[in-house]
Formats: sequence, C-alpha cells, structure tokens
Amino acid sequence: MKLSSAAYSLLGLSSIASAFSLLEGLGLESDLAHLWKGLRVPKNTVQSIKNVRESLDEFVTIKSELDDTYSMRVKRVDPSKLGVDSVKQYSGYLDYEDSKHFFYWAFESRNDPLNDPVILWLNGGPGCSSFTGLFFELGPSSVGPELKPVRNPYSWNNNATVIFLEQPLGVGFSYGDERVASTNAAGKDVFIFLELFFQEFPQFRSNDFHIAGESYAGHYIPEIAHQIAVVHESDKTFNLTSIMIGNGITDSLVQYDYYEPMACGRGGYKAVITEEECAKMRNQMPRCRALNNACYSSSSTFACIAAGAYCENMAMSAYTKTGLNVYDIRSPCETEEGGLCYAGLSYVEDYLNQPEVQVALGSDVSNFTGCSNEVGLAFLLTGDNNRPFQQYVAELVNRDIPVLLYAGDKDFICNWLGNLAWSDELEWKHKEQYSVLPLRPWKSEDSGETLGQVKSYSSFTFLRVFGAGHMVPYNQPEASLEMVNRWISGDYSLGY
Repeated sequence: MKLSSAAYSLLGLSSIASAFSLLEGLGLESDLAHLWKGLRVPKNTVQSIKNVRESLDEFVTIKSELDDTYSMRVKRVDPSKLGVDSVKQYSGYLDYEDSKHFFYWAFESRNDPLNDPVILWLNGGPGCSSFTGLFFELGPSSVGPELKPVRNPYSWNNNATVIFLEQPLGVGFSYGDERVASTNAAGKDVFIFLELFFQEFPQFRSNDFHIAGESYAGHYIPEIAHQIAVVHESDKTFNLTSIMIGNGITDSLVQYDYYEPMACGRGGYKAVITEEECAKMRNQMPRCRALNNACYSSSSTFACIAAGAYCENMAMSAYTKTGLNVYDIRSPCETEEGGLCYAGLSYVEDYLNQPEVQVALGSDVSNFTGCSNEVGLAFLLTGDNNRPFQQYVAELVNRDIPVLLYAGDKDFICNWLGNLAWSDELEWKHKEQYSVLPLRPWKSEDSGETLGQVKSYSSFTFLRVFGAGHMVPYNQPEASLEMVNRWISGDYSLGY
C-alpha cells in the first residue's frame, strides 16, 4: 500500500503536510539532522524464540559469492505446522553482517515448480509488509476472524513459485541497526537476496523470473530492476524476464495531476468532492507541478520534501474529509482515522503475532506490525516519496524487457488515470507509437467477459482492471489470476 495522508497519523502526523510544517518550524537542516539521527529500528524487538528452535528444522546459512558481508538463512517450513499451503515452502533471513536482517517466505508452485516461473512480490508503504500481499491478496491463504488460514484458489502460486520479501529494513519480521530510508539503498539488498536465493535453489535459476508488486513498489521495482539489468549486467547469475507494477506511484510529476479528475468524476466513477473543492485542487496543481519539477531537477532532499508536502495536501485534504477509503473510492474507510481502511488486515497482524506461527517460521521478531511508523517517516525525511523512478522503466523497455502496469480503476491514491498518463508520457524508443494507441477491451479467454481495458506496444503494456481498488487481487481475484497467468506464459500484450 501507499500510505495516505490519513495514514500518516500512524507516524504521529496528521498529514504529510504537517510533517513538512514540523520541519520548517524546527529550523530545517539542523533539526532534520537531529530527527534523522534519532530514527532507529529498535533492536529490542528481537525475541528469545531462537532458544526453542532445537525441536525444529535448523537454519542453514549460506554466504554470498558476490559480497561476503551478506549471507542467507533458510529453513523448510513444515506445511502441516501452519496449513498455509501444502507445497514446499521456505523461510529465513537475508543477513548483512549483524546490522541488517530481511525476512522472506517462499512458496513453490502448486503446478510444476521445476519449470514454472519464479515471482518476487513486494508491497509498498513505504514500510508495509509484503505479507499483506501474502494473506490479503494473492498468496496461498487468507486469514479470517478465527485466525486460521483459508485456502485461496486464486493464489499466484497456482502456476509460479512466489517469494514474499519483507523490505526495506524494519518492515514486518525484518529488523536491524542500520537505516534503510531510500529506494536506492534498498536496491542492492534485494539484488543480493536474489543472488543468494538462486544460489541456494539453483533448480530455479534458469526459470523465467518476474518482479511484481504494488503501490510504493512503483519505486522499489524499477530500482531493483535497474540493479539487475544494468548495474549488475555482467556479474548476475540469473535473468530478469519482466516486471509488473500494480497501482504504483512511479512518476509523481505526472501522477499528481490526476487526483482532481479522479475525485471529480472523470475517472469512471461519480464525483466524491464538491465543485468548489475541485476548483481549489485545479488552482493548486500548477504549484504542485513546479515543486515536483524542482525535486526532479535538483534531487535536493528539501525540494522533494516540499513537493511531497504541498502535493499530498492538495491531493488528499478534501478527499479525507469524505470518510471514503483512499484505496477504494466506492466505500467508506472501515478503520479509525490513520488506519489502512481494511478491518481484515488486523486478522493478518493477529495471526502473525501468534508465538507458534513465529516459531514455525523462524522469526527473530516478537512483534509483527503490518506497516512500520519508523520506516514511513524515514523515507519521508529523505524526500524519497516524490523522486522519479520512471527512467528505470524506460531503461527496461528500451532493452526489450517487458513491463506491465496494471491498475484497479476504483483506487484513488494511485489511480489508474495517473498511471495511464505517465505511461503515455514515458520517454522511450517507441513512445510515439505507444502513446497514441487507444485502450481496447480486455476480455477473459475463458468466459469472454470484459474484465478491463488494455493497450500494448512492443515491450510495454498498460492494463485497467474494472471493479478493483488499490489491491487488484483482493477485489478481483479471478481477473488478477488470469492476468498473471497470461503474462507469465508469455502473452505480454494481454491479447492487444
């Protein structure tokens, strides 16, 4: 998920705008440095369950062949212990010396693991656990009020091995002493993790490999793909087949122009704010664009914080007063102000906070939180939220590495209008051909039902999914599974 301005109260701030006001009032540089120095992921979350692992399969530790400061712990998760799925599954940590520890949980394909593709899944935030994807969207099971796994027939591991990685540092079961507070800093960690994963499981190395995620993963995925395809082009031991970004935030300069149309009835849903509020947003848009331009051109932390403060306030202030879910414009927020609007997410947290679950997985952390206050604030204070990442998408499609942007059309916070717009404005070798293409119906191969709209040229595809909010697999599980199955089978135009 991308944290809304309402959700920033999780950080002790009523909105991202108040965060900037706070910094301004404190004297900017000196006090920003003070806040930054004091921001840490507390190490006292490490628990003593390591002492009771003697009765379980022990971790095996492997060293990175690329960088010996990294290693990976891996253990089998007994399917009978938790009942999340019956397939082979593995959990553990990517360790960087004694200072960074990233947790993962991988599920082999239900179909043909030796030949099926591998997918790395990442949730956003910044600072939200990828186990939201696992238990609330596309994983092998969901979790209900009884805190028991419920099999998901539409899981993406029906035809792929899926890895759920909790990053950056401080998210979910991940922990450490260092700060990872920018997308760029997270990129190398994930690349090393992937190298170690394929080092431990060489039988998957020659399979197709895809990176998928949603929301703030619109930052993470382009950066990680850049690390794989460009930075480590000559020394990587696996290949990147494609990326898939769902309802992402990737090009803030373009995307902030589309909050007003979405809120004001031009995104396929009725207006949810007044015409006076719409007019106010339209009047603020030029300044938002100017501030984003300054962030893009200067890369200054303060310019990017200023852009985020002003633009987020412009986009969200009227909308949050409606009480509607920022992740689904059709419905009210189910939780109190500052939450993530889905009451069912509390079941996921409660399930993962059960000691027997943590012991079975081998977690070093006793308190699982779906979204981390500290991580969200850390990214805010580096200006990462408004920095550009679309240039790395251009890099991929120029190398003919397929890219899918998919978007549920009832999401507000990373809405489909903004995602379509930045795809049209992307500077790449086939921009002229792609940008003029119309959206055409996307139909189910099985039923013939129209599930959305699609446009595609060469290695670049945009998909609008009807009737879905921010989390497409949650709202439209059948359409989501058809999308991913067709994509990983090589239908990169999705029938366009």
